[in-house]
Amino acid sequence: MTINIREMVAAITKEILQAQYREEQEKAPRVLYVFCDSQAHEAYGDHFIQLKKYGICHDILFLDGETSSWLGMHQIECGGAGKILAADEYAPAPLEVPAQYEGIVIPEIDLDNAARIATGLKGTIKAEIVFSALVTGKFVVVGADSPGLKRADRRTLQTLALPPAYEQLFRQHVEQLKVLGVEFAEQKRLAERVIARLKGKRQGQERSHHATASERVDEEEAVFTGRLLTADWVYSQPQLRETVLQVKKGTIISPLAYDAMRERSITIRMLGKG
Repeated sequence: MTINIREMVAAITKEILQAQYREEQEKAPRVLYVFCDSQAHEAYGDHFIQLKKYGICHDILFLDGETSSWLGMHQIECGGAGKILAADEYAPAPLEVPAQYEGIVIPEIDLDNAARIATGLKGTIKAEIVFSALVTGKFVVVGADSPGLKRADRRTLQTLALPPAYEQLFRQHVEQLKVLGVEFAEQKRLAERVIARLKGKRQGQERSHHATASERVDEEEAVFTGRLLTADWVYSQPQLRETVLQVKKGTIISPLAYDAMRERSITIRMLGKG
């Protein structure tokens, strides 16, 4: 039997490259985008390019109604409180989905799901995934400019906004979601938030071992003593919420840092001279 050396070398090389690629993919941080249907992701192509440039992988979950969805080739279903169904033997239950991700991104949240999450109810894919993510310490980022109406409802009712009474109720639920730990950002800046969140996490882990006095924050007085205050730094300080952060005069504060502090209800107070 004649062995083609060239083909054998090519096959071995291909296997080695594939193994290396799989290893890199496993090490890279991964987030999950949850979309209303199979067309909703088309407007977010630039987001995925941006994530890739920062070495962040993403998966997409398409909702197929309220209680079923598709993640790759797996159909994931939930059947309400106390009843979870898997469409196939390899499909995870909705509560199991966040385990393999650093965070969850939901470009649009509607009144129904916002109410469920805010009150601790399950029964829909979004509600169960967000519940699981928050309980296990994963970040959840939601589009702040969501209209509160599902895409299907907008098409059916031929309207783009909730009436004032429902809009007020929706905003109340949104405020409760923030209390539970859900973060909100403009839809066009969701990728930026993910990047800042993951960079902040990595930097926070490094600081826990190699922090210097100029980078640390006094947790009792919430004093920042560095020269540049960034959104990455804010996200790396999970204890900073609804408080006053004191900074020295002359400290440079980035625009994204201001946004991050607004979302966490952090007030800036200038100290002394720079």
